[in-house]
Amino acid sequence: MIKKLAIFGVGLIGGSLAKALRLAGVCETIVGCSRSEEHLKRAVELGVIDEYTLDPATAVGDADMVLLSVPLGAMRPLLEKIADHLAEGAVVTDAGSSKASVVAAAKLAFGEVPDFFVPGHPIAGREKSGVEAALADLFVDHKVILTPLPNTSPSAVERVTKMWEATGAKVQTLGVEQHDKVLAATSHLPHVVAYSLVETVSETDCVDQIFEYAAGGFRDSSRVASSDPVMWRDVCLENREAILDSITEFQANLGDLKSLIETSDADALLELFAHAKKVRDQHVTNS
Repeated sequence: MIKKLAIFGVGLIGGSLAKALRLAGVCETIVGCSRSEEHLKRAVELGVIDEYTLDPATAVGDADMVLLSVPLGAMRPLLEKIADHLAEGAVVTDAGSSKASVVAAAKLAFGEVPDFFVPGHPIAGREKSGVEAALADLFVDHKVILTPLPNTSPSAVERVTKMWEATGAKVQTLGVEQHDKVLAATSHLPHVVAYSLVETVSETDCVDQIFEYAAGGFRDSSRVASSDPVMWRDVCLENREAILDSITEFQANLGDLKSLIETSDADALLELFAHAKKVRDQHVTNS
């Protein structure tokens, strides 16, 4: 299906895609590109990619599929570097967690968003990062959201869809704005809260004892605070408005909960917790 795949950012997502496609036997050659030669050499040693280059233009020269799996802040400079060097018929997609910013970056880099560019976002991950954390089954039964634009080529969407389906993922489509609002609430806010929770605990007088006796609840709630700080800095900056809206709503709800605790309103507390449990049990399936 894919003769040559160029992956920019051979970390958890890019590396896992490479391993999954290799396992599925649907990609002939995989080339990696980044600014770190040491990192790329390690990816070759692990068998994640076949070859590498530090030159973006060389990486895309004869690639028929290109994945951009880099921090959101690096999207525009990277697109500008490859814009004039893409092979005829190549399809470009990305794995960014904010779609409006990626679409804006593509428009600035190309003058207009080309019909062969398919914005995408795999809804899968781990708190670990780097190529060593890559898993061939990372995307199995997980969603991948594509946000094609009105001018996006249907054949390009089909090719990207088939690529992700080969990994075991379930591909769905959303509008750009809808994606960013949904992900701000379901992914970005939980990460912000987790970072804030750990930061709050770290500023207490008995921080060592707190972490020594931290139970499962703290580990579960704070797990994603071990995620890549650079990536999440960029997410907060690039999906700023939607995240701020989610934080505002969360602060209001947290304030209400604080008031219930202050007034020892047992009935209201029970009602709130019971409702939250019911909603989560209805919509979230634990694996």
